[in-house]
Amino acid sequence: MSFLARGEAGNPWLSWPYVRDNYETIRDALVDHLVITVSTMAIAAAIAIPLAVLAYWVRPIATPILTSAGVLYTIPSLALLAFLAPFLGTGRTPVIVALVLYALIILIRNSLTGLIQVPGDVREAATAMGYGKVARLLRVELPLALPGILTGLRLATVSTVALVTVGAAVGSQGGLGGLILSGFRNNFYKAQIATAALVCVGLALVLDVLLIALSRALTPWTRSRA
Repeated sequence: MSFLARGEAGNPWLSWPYVRDNYETIRDALVDHLVITVSTMAIAAAIAIPLAVLAYWVRPIATPILTSAGVLYTIPSLALLAFLAPFLGTGRTPVIVALVLYALIILIRNSLTGLIQVPGDVREAATAMGYGKVARLLRVELPLALPGILTGLRLATVSTVALVTVGAAVGSQGGLGGLILSGFRNNFYKAQIATAALVCVGLALVLDVLLIALSRALTPWTRSRA
C-alpha cells in the first residue's frame, strides 16, 4: 500500500471516534452557532418588519429601502467582517452585525410583498369597520401578511446558518465554522471538517422544520385553503 493510500485510510471523512472524543467541543460550537443565528434573526426581524411597514405606508421610499438593503447584501462577507472587526472586536458582535445586514433584504422584501398582497377589499372592510391605520395594520394586514413574513424568515435563517461559518475566517466567532477552519489547518482533518459541516446542515434543516411548524400554527387558514 502506498503512503498516499495509508494517509487516506487514516484520515476518513466520517469518524465516530472523532465525534465521541470531541463531543463537548462540537456541542459548544453548535450552541455558539445557534446563539449567533437566533440573535441575528431576532435583531434583523425587529429592524426589517418596521422598515417594510414604512415602505408599505409610504410607497415612494420603498425602492430606496430595498435598493439600500440590496447593496448591503452584495458586499462580500469576508470584506465586511474585516471592516467591522477593528471597530467591534472579534467576538460575536461583528458577526451578528454583518449577518443582520445580509438578512435585511430577504426579510424586508418578503414582508413588503406579504403586506402588498393583502386584498384591497379586506383593507376597505377594515376601514369601514372603524379601524384606524395602525389598528388595521396590527389586526388585519400583518396577520394576513404572516405567510410572506415567515417565508422570508425561513429563507433568511437558512442563509444565516451557512454564513455564520465565515466569521471564523477573520478571527471572529464562527460557531461550527471554527471547527471547519481548524480542520483545514490541522493537516486537512477530514473527520473534523465533515462533522462540522454535517452538523451545520442539520441545524439549518431543524430550524427550517421548526419555522414551517410555526408557520402552520400561526396561519391555519393556509392549510384549509390548500
